[in-house]
Amino acid sequence: MTLTVTDVPKEQRFEARLDGELAGFARYIRTHDLIAFVHTEVDPAFEGQGVGSAMARTALDSARADGLEVLAACPFISGWMARHPEYLTLAYTNRSRVTD
Repeated sequence: MTLTVTDVPKEQRFEARLDGELAGFARYIRTHDLIAFVHTEVDPAFEGQGVGSAMARTALDSARADGLEVLAACPFISGWMARHPEYLTLAYTNRSRVTD
């Protein structure tokens, strides 16, 4: 089976497809310098096949490439980042937003 993950900006989500069939999505809200992941869902028929992990990795790699901080409001994305500390550097902090 072929798993692909793509960003679908008009839907504000990353979509995972297995052999072309929608297997899951990670919904987000994006601003100029921040992406907030608000909900991730994997179809029960595809659970346990790495769909959620593939979406998280692709979405976070995309955020890194675009220079975005990540607000992981979604428990799945937050937990995934905690288990993959190399992505914690993307986590939103207000350090760059504070002005004197």
